Amino acid sequence: MSIFDTAKMIIHEGPICDHCMGRQFAKLSTGLTNAQRGNSLKVALAMEGHRIHKEEGEDSLLRELVSSCSYARKVLGLSGEDERCWVCLGLFNDLEKWADLAVAALDGFEYSSFLVGTKVSGLLSENEEILWSECGIAHAEQLKTEMNREVGKLIASKTGKTVEFEQPGIVVMLDLASETLSLQIKSLYIQGRYKKLVRGIPQTRWPCRNCKGRGCERCGFTGKQYPESVDELIKKDVIAVASAADTAFHGAGREDIDALMLGSGRPFVVEAINPKVRTINLKQLQEAINSHASGKVEVHGLQIVSKDMVEKLKSAHADKVYNLKVTFTDPVSKEELLSALESLSGAEIQQRTPQRVSHRRADLIRKRYVHAIELLGSEADHAMVRVRCEGGLYVKELVSGDEGRTVPSLTGMLGKQATVTELDVVNVDI
Repeated sequence: MSIFDTAKMIIHEGPICDHCMGRQFAKLSTGLTNAQRGNSLKVALAMEGHRIHKEEGEDSLLRELVSSCSYARKVLGLSGEDERCWVCLGLFNDLEKWADLAVAALDGFEYSSFLVGTKVSGLLSENEEILWSECGIAHAEQLKTEMNREVGKLIASKTGKTVEFEQPGIVVMLDLASETLSLQIKSLYIQGRYKKLVRGIPQTRWPCRNCKGRGCERCGFTGKQYPESVDELIKKDVIAVASAADTAFHGAGREDIDALMLGSGRPFVVEAINPKVRTINLKQLQEAINSHASGKVEVHGLQIVSKDMVEKLKSAHADKVYNLKVTFTDPVSKEELLSALESLSGAEIQQRTPQRVSHRRADLIRKRYVHAIELLGSEADHAMVRVRCEGGLYVKELVSGDEGRTVPSLTGMLGKQATVTELDVVNVDI
């Protein structure tokens, strides 16, 4: 079937605008807009209809064109407004309106690129599918594709920003059914390292165990198990400088609540959600966080990174170095301790999920390695030990044995119960 035959069938279905006519042949040529394609086809059909009318006295084709082509109306000496397109329901007459709504919504946001997306109503989708089915359309593009492109060109012209398909700063979503739009703002990712200088603070917010975060007397109606966290001590200043709606915290593992995080600190990425500001003085942000955290948390090495860094951080298998204060139920000589530590150094550890985390981790046996153990000092009832081990090893259970769930263990080697009473993370090797 020729293009003209298909176009005649389309005209026969009812009034159609230039955009919707041209869109049915969008994949057959380049360098033209759909509106230009549609208008050209209508004019060509009107000329053919006029020829038939003059030579053969048959004007049915020309009459069908009247409702969708001003050129055809002119040939017949008629006037009046075009009838509304039955496919898009006049949507493409409102491109400027949608662009103006978008520009108003984007005001106040810092961004260099954007992309337009369209949620098409059920009626518009149905109209398009009917046309394709009835006329055997094979070279069309979707209505929403043209809408994205045409509104995008207008927004770019009005704002001076560029359209970006891969990683736009903001996605403008048009909802044609509700005649509203929304913005999907690309998050801002800030990487750094944090030190936790006091015990009793979790890395992230913990919902109250009693009320599950709803708020109750036990938690003072805060919904939190602990008053503050590393995440919360950092997020306030990030939200302030980025004018963000919220943040999400991504750490390279986490230390126990009762542990310190010392040395070079633990790598983290804080994600600023829906930021209005993207150009940030990171030195000032670092100073603000460290000042407001009041000696509890300290950050350094802040830098802007891509979203990919979150996955790299989460999947990194980092070695850890811990300083442990180990206490004994019975006296242990230095010789006994050195012998036990030497046996553990370089050992493969078979570790069943510890009892203390069994409620949130699968009950599995995992293999982890102790790279080295160093005795820093000892007394009869306690010792200071440094452990360098593979990430994922539970070092408290390496010492205690966790009632036989971790093998070998310091307790098992000594034949005397050993317990970690203080734990400091001194290095996360990423």
